[in-house]
Amino acid sequence: MNPNEPVGVSFWVTLGFIGLTAAATALGGVVVTLRRRWDAALLNYFVALGGGFMLAAAVLEMMPVSARMTSMAPVLVLAGYLLIHLVEHTVVRHFHFGEETHPEHVGVGVGVSALVGLSIHSFFDGISIASGFVISPRLGVLLFIAMILHKAPEGFTIASIMLAGGYSRTTAQVSSIAVGAAAILGAIAMYPLEAFVGEGLAFSAGVTLYVAA
Repeated sequence: MNPNEPVGVSFWVTLGFIGLTAAATALGGVVVTLRRRWDAALLNYFVALGGGFMLAAAVLEMMPVSARMTSMAPVLVLAGYLLIHLVEHTVVRHFHFGEETHPEHVGVGVGVSALVGLSIHSFFDGISIASGFVISPRLGVLLFIAMILHKAPEGFTIASIMLAGGYSRTTAQVSSIAVGAAAILGAIAMYPLEAFVGEGLAFSAGVTLYVAA
């Protein structure tokens, strides 16, 4: 067997795993609309744990595997990193947990831009997980664990931003569902391009590096 040949799992199994990450995002949004105040230290633990897993997955798995599959991997990793850097400095500024609890710092327009930015992040999360499962179940599960650890805090963040911007609880919940659904769309977009899975994995590795930092 060619060691570079993908040995993946079915589309529906992959979609099931990504559906769990979408559900975690939606759950984070629903929960924050039920209780507005949360322990910041607990949220920071989740963010740190998820960021650590994502960073390890990108450096130890995604980048080496994609480098074996395509000579363009280094360029694509850089391109993915720079894309999210550009998005966060033009479309949406980088948020940290705690800022969204101060309405004086969050306007109506900021809520929309945050929704766009986090949806782009989530879309590439879906591409990452789908690429991993196409290559091997082990890599897919590893990326799933890395991504799901930051999904509930991601849902918490977008819902909190929307509430702080003056939007209704229903809008906040729908926003978290939309961010989660973007991951499913990313996975669906990846499968017709399965021949370019190495390129997709390298690009998403760059995105993951930025988000984890």
